Parts: sequence; C-alpha cells; structure tokens
Amino acid sequence: MERIPILKIGAALVVTIQVDMHDRVAMTLQEDLSTSIVASGAKGVLIDISALEIVDSFIGRTLANIASISRVLDAETVVVGMRPAVAITLVELGLALPGVRTALNAERGMALIRQRLAALGLTDGDGPAEA
Repeated sequence: MERIPILKIGAALVVTIQVDMHDRVAMTLQEDLSTSIVASGAKGVLIDISALEIVDSFIGRTLANIASISRVLDAETVVVGMRPAVAITLVELGLALPGVRTALNAERGMALIRQRLAALGLTDGDGPAEA
C-alpha cells in the first residue's frame, strides 16, 4: 500500500502528493492525516497537489473531507499548487471545496498558516508567540 509522507514543520503538517491519487491512497491519506493532527496537535495542514495532473470528483471530495476533519480537530487546511486544468475540472464537476483555503505555492500557503497561528497566539514552533 502506497502511503503519502506527512511532515511536521512547526505547528503545521505538510503533505506533498507525488503519486497518482487512487481512491485507496486518498482514503489512507485522510486517515493518516487525522491521526497525525491529533498526535501532533497541528494547527495547520498544507497539501501540495502541484504534481497532480488529474483530480476526479472522489479526490476532490476527499480533499473537502480532509478540510472538514481538520477543522473539527482545530487545524486549517490550505491546498497549494493547483494546476489551472485541475481548477477547471473541479468547477466543471460543480465540486466546491468548502473550508479549503488555496494558495498558488507552498510559500504563500505557509504564510496563510502562519497568519492563523499568529491569530491564535502561537508561533511556528507551537509555543506561545513572543510580544
């Protein structure tokens, strides 16, 4: 079974999808991420989909589910690197991604997560922000 690595950077989890997302891989990622959020206390989840050329309705719904689960676990999800063709496909499928913030690249996505951490009074290192 292919597993997608989940890296912890400060108070965020970072996922870079570098394989074809089959349904089973997507479900495993969803389970692994929810477990990792609870175990690490992460407040942000960054998912890089720049390597994905195709996102079908199941994968799109899975991304929305990941965002919903993350939100319940007090973490914000940011999806980065969406190709124009993927965005067009999601719109054509009528698939909304509620609760999923997007950014052009990982740097901008991490900036969104850092903004949330600052609003919560946390730093990247998951400790209290210094005044």
